[in-house]
Amino acid sequence: MSRGAAAAAPDKIGRMWRKTRRRPDGLVAYARVDRRTKDLIHRLRPGEIAVIDHEDLDRVSAEGLVDAGASVVVNASSSITGRYPNTGPLVLARAGIPVVDSTGPVIFDVVHEGDQIRVEDGRIYRGPAAVVEGVVLDEDEIVRRIAHAEMSVGEELERFVVNTMDYLQAEGDAILRGEGIPETRTDFRGRHVLVVVRGHDFKQDLRTLRGYIGDVKPLLVAVDGAADALLDEGWKPDMIIGDMDSVSHAALASGAELIVHGYPDGRAPGLERLAALGLDGQVFATGGTSEDIALLLAYERGADLIVAVGTHANLVEFLDKGRAGMASTFLVRLKVGPKLVDAKGVNRLYRTEISRGLLLLMVASAFLAMVVAFSAAPGLRLFIENLGERFQDLWFRIRHIV
Repeated sequence: MSRGAAAAAPDKIGRMWRKTRRRPDGLVAYARVDRRTKDLIHRLRPGEIAVIDHEDLDRVSAEGLVDAGASVVVNASSSITGRYPNTGPLVLARAGIPVVDSTGPVIFDVVHEGDQIRVEDGRIYRGPAAVVEGVVLDEDEIVRRIAHAEMSVGEELERFVVNTMDYLQAEGDAILRGEGIPETRTDFRGRHVLVVVRGHDFKQDLRTLRGYIGDVKPLLVAVDGAADALLDEGWKPDMIIGDMDSVSHAALASGAELIVHGYPDGRAPGLERLAALGLDGQVFATGGTSEDIALLLAYERGADLIVAVGTHANLVEFLDKGRAGMASTFLVRLKVGPKLVDAKGVNRLYRTEISRGLLLLMVASAFLAMVVAFSAAPGLRLFIENLGERFQDLWFRIRHIV
């Protein structure tokens, strides 16, 4: 640890202690309040209490709450309804973060941003009085609910199929025919394209692909806040696609081409933020998700291979997105499938491992070459002997000085 980090550590611990205090009668901390978990995570500080309204809490959102340092999560809705086996609550429980569930929307009337509250046995106190009560979800209860949800996932799958067919009929043109895709200055033709989404294990996957990125130099397309993850790893995104609501100013001003996710009704909220920053961007209007349009754009503009980092790849992850987004994502993956590879697959194919036997052979070969060179060159042997004597003499003097 550097001196600066060592000096900062006590102050950081002190700040966390002031924000969060454990009493015999519960935990006391400041509240961060937002109905949108994604927006709350950016404001949440270590030790604070997250007050959200998130039915069927997904794994990625839960990991964001863990990374932000939530001390307790209070959810107005049910964190696991039983529709499908979502694992977000289990992520929180295994990180040691208590979950107070199903308080109802009244929580937003009685607890506000910055309030100091106390959480005890599922009750939320502001001052001496309990203002609302929820259900405490421990790990055993969460595991039981997940097991029950696994038995009823067939019904949700049936709804998923119906939703997909409805979406295809209503908004399938952009997917099937590539309509509405903007022209870009970024040239995708014949290139490998790395599409990075803030999904499960995406940071770990990025690190394992460091060798691939360094050697192949793919185009880097970031979806919203994934642009900051690329910058943190030392890479500049070539393109940023999304609502632009979870990207830092630094990432937006990095020189990447900016594609704003618009909606079929003409709205494109991300343009307002870009205009305020003096930046230009194009609009890609579709009812799908930002992840979907990133994959479609790379595919339709001639990418040779698309490597997906953090994207949604299985049924539970599709369901985590909600019905409005899962049909689009499923259909997009079907279309771009011939060019799409998951990051974990690329890592397994690309990485090279040196066996222990080969490493020993290399060391033995190097040693043998040194022996041959030493034997064949008397001058070299004499030089090495003189060098050894000089080191011995220097070591003798240092010992006597000490």
